[in-house]
Amino acid sequence: MHDFAFVFAGFAVGLVVGLTGVGGGSLMTPLLIFFFGIKPHLAIGTDLLFAAFTKLGGTVSLARTRMVDWKIVGQTAAGSIPASLLTLYVLQLVGPASPAAQAVMTTTLGVALLLTATATLYKAVYGKAAPRDIARADLHAATRARHWALPMLFGAVIGSLVTLTSVGAGAIGVIVLMLLYPALPLPRIVAADIAHAVPLTLVAGLGHASIGSVDWVLLAKLLAGSLPGIWLGSRLVNNTPDRWIRSLLSVLLAYAGVKLIAI
Repeated sequence: MHDFAFVFAGFAVGLVVGLTGVGGGSLMTPLLIFFFGIKPHLAIGTDLLFAAFTKLGGTVSLARTRMVDWKIVGQTAAGSIPASLLTLYVLQLVGPASPAAQAVMTTTLGVALLLTATATLYKAVYGKAAPRDIARADLHAATRARHWALPMLFGAVIGSLVTLTSVGAGAIGVIVLMLLYPALPLPRIVAADIAHAVPLTLVAGLGHASIGSVDWVLLAKLLAGSLPGIWLGSRLVNNTPDRWIRSLLSVLLAYAGVKLIAI
């Protein structure tokens, strides 16, 4: 019965991700910690690989439709991957299961969830106002950041945040990319964010695995539920009240964030 609960949790999170695009880490990690009692370092490490595998399929599909702007992905990854490796090195020195590391992880996770809640609510209110299409002649200018160093700086912050908490590559990443590339259509911003999340979560997840912070059996159970959940959610997305779901999620994420900070 406990095994079925993990599969069902994966399905539920996958369904919500398919319906709203909200990052699975912001949902799965607090669910594993609060509902299933999984240790924070194991929940975070396992969820990172969970995110890498689930978002890989989405990236392949988006790449086939030529929606991914690889220049943006490369610029942000140039900051996020080194920052992730540096964070992993520090975690290895301290010990991911040590009280100090657990305290930093839970507090940072709480802050990340509050930021994600704010970003999710922002997207629910203002997301529809973002541009949805662009002429091919204007695409080159739209993929140029306000300053060349900003994507790398943003990537470094996201890389450290994701490695510590498994949260940040979803809703927070989309909002920052909207600010960096205001003329770029929202579908392309989402596509770039998803594509960037794959190498980042894979590197961070494998790094956590190398220091013993991944439960492989748990990962298999979550993926068994999430993959059909995402498939179903992506097909129901046009028939659901997106803004209401995002608004409700922002409240739940804010509650989980406050509870984690209070631990």
